[in-house]
Order: sequence, then C-alpha cells, then structure tokens
Amino acid sequence: QVQLIESGGGLVQAGGSLRLSCAASGRTFSMVDVGWFRQAPGNERELIAAINWVGPRTYYADSVKGRFTISKDTQQKLVYLQMNSLKAEDTAVYSCAAKLLGMAQYEIWGQGTQVTVSS
Repeated sequence: QVQLIESGGGLVQAGGSLRLSCAASGRTFSMVDVGWFRQAPGNERELIAAINWVGPRTYYADSVKGRFTISKDTQQKLVYLQMNSLKAEDTAVYSCAAKLLGMAQYEIWGQGTQVTVSS
C-alpha cells in the first residue's frame, strides 16, 4: 500500500507564501496521480491541483490557477504545493491524496495540514 504524510502548513498573512510537502512511502510505483485537496469549514472538499506521477500533466482549479504550483520529486517521493499570493479564502485543511493503478478515484489520503491565512 501507499502512505502519505503532509507537512508545511501554518499561519501566514494575506499575500504571503507557503510550501506544502506530501511525502509518499510504500508501493509508490503504483501511483498514477497525486492531488492536493482542501476543505474549509462548511465547504465541500475540493481538488485544487494534481500531477501525474510518471508524466508532466498537471491540473489546477480556477481558484488557484496562477498562484499555486504543484511539482514533484519522484526520486525523493515528494509532491509539493507552492502557494503564493495567499488570500483569506485559502484558509482550509489541505490534504494530499493518491490515485493508484486500477483506482478510478483518489483513495489514499494523508492526515491533512491546516493552512490559515490572516487578512
């Protein structure tokens, strides 16, 4: 199986930056896509960025396009989310998730990390 652990969350002022990391372990050769999701209180969880583990394809939600960048280091088994120009509405719990071979959905989840943006 695959295990994911996020790090890098915290408190930042509006306009600032944070970089989240997602460390993968286990059968990482079976990973197809890795995504970053976020969920704010009272809101549904949303996929904000994703990257293909073996290729260059990326996805960004409109809400973060141009401000957030997803990247990976396959040798170190890390996926990063660089978040710039943060806004108060970016405040949420951020989680990384993996879609493995044979899975139609993201089914492997990390524990999540809180990001709070003060205005």
